[in-house]
Amino acid sequence: MIHKYKLNALLDNPKLPPEDLPMVHKAIEEYDEWIKKLDAIDLEGNELLERMIELLNEYKFFIEFKLIFCSKQDFLYRQKGQLKLDNTILEEFLPRLADSRLVPSLKNYEGLDVGPRKCFAGLSFGESHLLLNSGGVFLKGKDQDFSISKKVHIKASTSPTYSNNVFESDINVGFIVGEIKTNLDKTMFQEASATSRELKNNVSGAVYLLLVEWLDMPPIDSKRTHIDEVILLRKAKRLNSNIRSKFSNSTSRIQVASEYKKYLEEHPYRVDSFMRIVNHIQACFPETTELDVQEVLDRGYF
Repeated sequence: MIHKYKLNALLDNPKLPPEDLPMVHKAIEEYDEWIKKLDAIDLEGNELLERMIELLNEYKFFIEFKLIFCSKQDFLYRQKGQLKLDNTILEEFLPRLADSRLVPSLKNYEGLDVGPRKCFAGLSFGESHLLLNSGGVFLKGKDQDFSISKKVHIKASTSPTYSNNVFESDINVGFIVGEIKTNLDKTMFQEASATSRELKNNVSGAVYLLLVEWLDMPPIDSKRTHIDEVILLRKAKRLNSNIRSKFSNSTSRIQVASEYKKYLEEHPYRVDSFMRIVNHIQACFPETTELDVQEVLDRGYF
């Protein structure tokens, strides 16, 4: 409901131009219909994923183009980063990939928590005179746009019976973590590299994915980092700045609307890009965790 919350909050925003109000109400109707259609899908495997991405593209196009870009006012477009209307769509959609119809082995795992969560990023101890619950223990968490995690209760004490000087906290341990970027530039890539290194240092088996709509930098080999994979969800580069400069006001946007519409339609979310996410989920949560001896001997390696 992350994206729905943003839509409802927009209705209460005093800066929203009255002219945009009918389309915001329409967007809420479109959202409800989108969720209804997603929930009603009765398919499995590739067919399920294809239908899910088809519906995602339809709804994302409505929000990105019809609601925001085609507005005759400039508020929605200029405040995209603050309002988080379009980028929360993926945050709400991605948890649907953790579906046993796509990843059958998930049925074998209990207690998984799916969605945007603050995940474990480190545990450290403070100075000797500090009580554990007053700075003596620091539990670090990092907000993740997408994660498949398990909630862990952490308890520490200087007493073996936990009778005094006790620190207690709950934290989600992320086994698959995804950071969503509308546009990926070098600075963002470097930040993601540092985040992934911190995650892997503390959760050795974790998978860190960088999920990108539009590429805005020359590709860098992710093998040089702790990032498992950079997945380009649209397989496309960001529009050049000389074109984007025409989007700053409604008059200019109207003039280039057909051009931008064509660009979005030619670069939808790609099914095979989302399949890579599904494949990472399958690898992280395998059907069995024990190697078959004969299978290992047949292939000659493990």
